Amino acid sequence: MPVACARHILVKTLEEAEKLKKRIDNGEDFGQLAKKHSTCPSKKRGGDLGEFRPGQMVKAFDNVVFKKPVLVVHGPVKTQFGFHLIQTIYRK
Repeated sequence: MPVACARHILVKTLEEAEKLKKRIDNGEDFGQLAKKHSTCPSKKRGGDLGEFRPGQMVKAFDNVVFKKPVLVVHGPVKTQFGFHLIQTIYRK
């Protein structure tokens, strides 16, 4: 079964997620923005969620992590928790 490592930034609104995505696209550091803006406890680690397998995260999140290109910031992705910017660090 595959395993992946990802980090994310979780915010409440689509607008906030889009603004942060622009800042990342313009070269700002993902980890620093996660520490400052994410509402997830993972923000203490720059959004790092560590390793997990398919089915451990909600479906919309899994779809990005296990199907989209790695090392690219994807999103905003809407889940019941809010809006995520997701970056898969590796998948094996």
